[in-house]
Amino acid sequence: MQVFAASASGWMTFGDQKWRCAIGKGGVKPAEDKSEGDGASPMGQWPIRRVLWRLDRGPRPLCAFPTTPINPDDGWCDAPEDCSYNLPITHPYTASAERLWREDGLYDIIAILGYNDDPIVAGKGSAIFMHCASLDYRPTEGCVALSHDDLRVVLSLARQGDVVAFTQ
Repeated sequence: MQVFAASASGWMTFGDQKWRCAIGKGGVKPAEDKSEGDGASPMGQWPIRRVLWRLDRGPRPLCAFPTTPINPDDGWCDAPEDCSYNLPITHPYTASAERLWREDGLYDIIAILGYNDDPIVAGKGSAIFMHCASLDYRPTEGCVALSHDDLRVVLSLARQGDVVAFTQ
């Protein structure tokens, strides 16, 4: 298992490599204290599960993970009371769910991290991803974000069983 460490200082490291990143606007907090909507990145090590990408915005990321193109109606449920909480959904959807097809480029590539997925606990946070950063690296809602090019490099280095660690 290799660890890609994303720190509150705004850097992701792997061995002697280092990339600028953005993390949650609520900082890093212990996973047991995380709650839906708090904007915090959950402290701990979270496996990379699979990768989604916008086919119209670039080639499939070269990586060791299952990959699926994002469709315009794809979403992710963030409603704790819903039976699809922290799971992918298709829009239109009756409960609260974010859209994965975005015009701002932040979700052109998404690596789904294994936070709150085994088992899913309602209200403990959803949609914790590694995705593309904004040009100004503004904080995320709890994810880790890297430049488009850096995210492609990280995914090319990662192997099955590797983790993203959120640290202080």
